[in-house]
Amino acid sequence: MKKIVRYLGIAILIAAFGGTLFFLYNKSKKKQDFFENKNPFYSDVVMKTVATGSVVPRYEIEIVPQVSGIIDELYVEAGDKISKGQVVARIKIIPDMVTLNAAETRLNRAKISYEDAQIDYDRQQKLFDKSVISYEEFKSSKVGYDSAKEELSAAENNLELIQNGVTKKAATATNTLVRSTIDGMVLDVPIKVGNSVIQANTFNAGTTIASVADMKDIIFEGKVDETEVGKIKEGMPIELEIGAIDKEKFDAVLEYISPKGVEENGAIQFEIKANVRLKEGQFIRAGYSANANIVLEKKDSVMVIPEGMLQFDNDSSFVEINTGSTEEPVYEKRMVKTGLSDGINIEITEGLKPEDKVKGEKIDPKAMKENTSKG
Repeated sequence: MKKIVRYLGIAILIAAFGGTLFFLYNKSKKKQDFFENKNPFYSDVVMKTVATGSVVPRYEIEIVPQVSGIIDELYVEAGDKISKGQVVARIKIIPDMVTLNAAETRLNRAKISYEDAQIDYDRQQKLFDKSVISYEEFKSSKVGYDSAKEELSAAENNLELIQNGVTKKAATATNTLVRSTIDGMVLDVPIKVGNSVIQANTFNAGTTIASVADMKDIIFEGKVDETEVGKIKEGMPIELEIGAIDKEKFDAVLEYISPKGVEENGAIQFEIKANVRLKEGQFIRAGYSANANIVLEKKDSVMVIPEGMLQFDNDSSFVEINTGSTEEPVYEKRMVKTGLSDGINIEITEGLKPEDKVKGEKIDPKAMKENTSKG
């Protein structure tokens, strides 16, 4: 009985040892990897670059006053459509006391001179009518009277301009009424009634009363990296995607490329402008951010493969072709020549046929068997 137990124990130890060796052998055995095989296919390849920027009016005008004062009335607000010459605001002039005092003094002197010249003129008129004095003497008094009269009128107008910004004789030409210089839409009115404004002059740009732009003439302003600017030229078509407007694209034509680059975040950027072609009834708000897709090169119906299948050896490119079966693949290296790439698919000009099975991504054997059984 003891011998039987002993032999049984030895047998169990031998079986356990053998099982362990068999388990370790299977575990150390390299499993075969399976890869997805794809055939080359024909497709259009478009290489493009993307420029970021915004859409803005081609011409945006800032309307500034020609006189300083306080805004008495505003006749427009943002979003209004206005025409050239339309009144935007009215300004109430606050005269400078020194200038006002000088104008009043000038007017008083002009009145004194006018009254004196009128007395002299009336006296000479009577004497000339009685033929007591010559015409030359009468003419001299008349010239003095006319000059004094004009000076009085000029002094009155000057005082009215300082006080009110307008004269009675030229009420329609007043500088207190600020008018639009173009047809368009009011984009912004940064001031309110009661705000003080400064006139435009040599040393000051003046206070902006309103910004006006023609919203039918819209352009895209963006920037292109120095690595791409050499591939674009004026007249190229552009497709605009505006983030605020979903599911709609806008056509544009590149019309300007800056001759000088500007450094931004360590890279040289070149400014570009494109004319946006709006359809009938389309409206784009100024300042929308946009992306411009610029087509650099395009090929139709060429043989391509996913770019991830391509492998590189120094300066050469190659793919691996499955010459075996799906269950027992055998891959061989094949050199190929490439063409245009759009970042997803790449053109193959030489080295492949449509029936070739190109090695792709690694897949799970179970998933491969399921796909095979379904097929």
